[in-house]
Amino acid sequence: MLGIALIAFAGFAALCLAMPKHFEALLGLTPVPGQPRLLRATGWLMLLVSLALGVQARGWAHGLVEWTAVAMAGVTLWVFGLAYLPRLLVGMAAVSALLGPLLVLLAG
Repeated sequence: MLGIALIAFAGFAALCLAMPKHFEALLGLTPVPGQPRLLRATGWLMLLVSLALGVQARGWAHGLVEWTAVAMAGVTLWVFGLAYLPRLLVGMAAVSALLGPLLVLLAG
């Protein structure tokens, strides 16, 4: 479930970066045209993939509940960290995007 949680965390990070205000604050750059749309699509895709993996691993009853719990934990971490440790969150999101799928593959 840790891999699924990391994928969901990276999805929320992409959705946050899809907002130009957060993109500029976190990365110090202005998004190029079309980049917010790509980030938004990527974020939603990562959330859907993490949901599908959670349901596949544990079934609809337990998988949906566990996915909701880890997704809310990840978004809570993102919201509170955004105010206090924004640069750290960007690094955590990048690591999550790489490590999450690897953990899911290793888990079987």
